Amino acid sequence: MDKAQDAFSIADLAREFSVTPRAIRFYEDKGLIAPARDGLRRIYSPRDRVRLKLILRGKRLGFTLREIQEIIDLYDAEPTGEAQLRRLIASCQRSRAALRQQLDDIQVTLEEIDAVESQCSRILEDLNLPPKAD
Repeated sequence: MDKAQDAFSIADLAREFSVTPRAIRFYEDKGLIAPARDGLRRIYSPRDRVRLKLILRGKRLGFTLREIQEIIDLYDAEPTGEAQLRRLIASCQRSRAALRQQLDDIQVTLEEIDAVESQCSRILEDLNLPPKAD
């Protein structure tokens, strides 16, 4: 369906956001989105579409589902969105710090791997054995 329309199917949203219908149902089960029903068929509103977009953006930024729920709840409760924006900034800062720590940890691990590889190469040289190529 077109983005300007009033209703979307699960297939529409799955296609638009490159996720599976199962993922969308998971977010529904967690209470993050609540589509209307027409019998067994789910009918997603533009609001549900925006919420799904926020959920997926939050996941890409490393937020937990609980953090995403809090941000969405703040947005629903406060039309100006100030509390939501402040919460989002705080979450971004936490995520950035965690990612920087992971980056530091990865760098240390790479340095350790380089050191082990160099040590193994020196031992092979001492044994007059050529190192094998990658």
